[in-house]
Parts: sequence; C-alpha cells; structure tokens
Amino acid sequence: MTITEVDLTHLRRAVDLAREALDDGDEPYGSVLVDPAGTVRFEDRNRVKDGDETRHPELEIARWSVHHLTPEERAASTVYTSGEHCPMCAAAHAWVGLGRIVYASSSAQTAGWRAEWGVPAGPVAALPIATVAPGLPVEGPVPELADEVRELQRRRYGA
Repeated sequence: MTITEVDLTHLRRAVDLAREALDDGDEPYGSVLVDPAGTVRFEDRNRVKDGDETRHPELEIARWSVHHLTPEERAASTVYTSGEHCPMCAAAHAWVGLGRIVYASSSAQTAGWRAEWGVPAGPVAALPIATVAPGLPVEGPVPELADEVRELQRRRYGA
C-alpha cells in the first residue's frame, strides 16, 4: 500500500466531513472526489438521518460524476472516504467507472468495533469492496486515522 501525503490530506478532509455529519446528527461518513490533476471536484457526507438510507457520500459522488466528468476523467479520479464503501456504494462506484478508492477505516474494523460495543450488525453484509467490485484499485485501511475514525463511530453509538 502506498499512501502519500496528498492521500493523507484528502483522507483527513473525508474524516472532517464525517465529523460534520456526526455533529449534525448523522452517521459519521465523508468522502472526497479528486480528479487526475489533484483538484477536489466534489465532496459530501452522510445524509441518512431523515430516513433515506441510500444518501451515502460515495453514492452521491458516483451520481455527480456521471453528469460532470467524462468516462476517462472518472476512471482516472480517486475517491477518498472515511470508511470503506458499503456494497451499494462499491457497486455504484464500479458501475459508473470511477477509479481508485482510498479509505481510512475498513468495514471489518467497523464491524469489530460494533461487536466490541454490543451494537448489532447492520442490515447489509459488511463486504469488502474487492468482493463486490473485484476490478477496482483499493487502498486502506490507513492506520494513521484509525483512532480518529474509531472515536467518531464510538460517539455515534454512544459507547
């Protein structure tokens, strides 16, 4: 795994967006889309608190990219996210042809934390991105951000 300082900068922004989501009463997830030139093209955070459980930032990035980037730009872009894509978001990422994914914490880490805190598993299996979309270039988790993401998740569950 080759995580650069540029990658860490964008991952930190994704974690900041996750914190914003949590502070607004939402689930702590955030994501950033960066084009091949290094320009942030789109960013978002979870917006599921009103009942639409599909309002994940990774899915919003996939939708936005179809309308604003060429297929070649999508393939050359990177999505940075505070937590590994769920199966829905991994599939959307693959279907629209986005490129590399870099995540701060894995689905397995989140599942382990939930189990540690006595929180039941969610309604969708916590599958790795590579299982859902095996052709995608994926890097993560990133140990430098694990404690910060764990704390956001702990606050989410009141553990």
